[in-house]
Amino acid sequence: MSDLSAAPDQFIYIVDDDEALRDSLVWLLESSGHHVRAYESAEAFLGLYNAAMTGCLVLDVRMPGMSGLELFEELTRRHCTLPVIFITGHGDVPMAVSAVKKGAVDFIEKPFSERDMLGLIAECLAAEQQNRGKRQHEAETARRLHHLTQREREVLDLIIAGKLNKQIADVLGISIKTVEVHRARVMEKMEANSLAELVQNVLAAEPGQGR
Repeated sequence: MSDLSAAPDQFIYIVDDDEALRDSLVWLLESSGHHVRAYESAEAFLGLYNAAMTGCLVLDVRMPGMSGLELFEELTRRHCTLPVIFITGHGDVPMAVSAVKKGAVDFIEKPFSERDMLGLIAECLAAEQQNRGKRQHEAETARRLHHLTQREREVLDLIIAGKLNKQIADVLGISIKTVEVHRARVMEKMEANSLAELVQNVLAAEPGQGR
């Protein structure tokens, strides 16, 4: 099952007060090549949680003390980026559906098959890795934008607005040749291979820019 394995830095965090279920999940996931950490309560996980965690969270809906839903809501307030899968008994399905509407990835009813759980885990890990890469790319784009000069930024903003070189020159009161020089420097500093790539990267890093 190597195709289901997590990336080296991804962990599956299991939060469930049922020791037998917790242990069986740890065995299933570790034997499938995953890195796993298990917690007996929401409070235990929250006490060790940090924003740098990567992977996904498998969370029981109903637990003594802080419930799985309460933990999920607290993590949402902290802008946690871990995908969440809820484990639920039949009577807790409405609560799990509510959690999915609030951003949880999915829920799985007990008793569940190993295949279904592994499939959900694989989907979550792939999505988390992709989203993390996207966030890192956007952060790098923002860093590059910060290093543009004021004039380069003005030229870039007009490029994003769909202006041609002559129009940019008219707006800024500079020559077309100067616009071309600034435009080339913008492309170089932003490490964009095409105008389309430049626009897409900037709009992803600054979503309101194209409005």
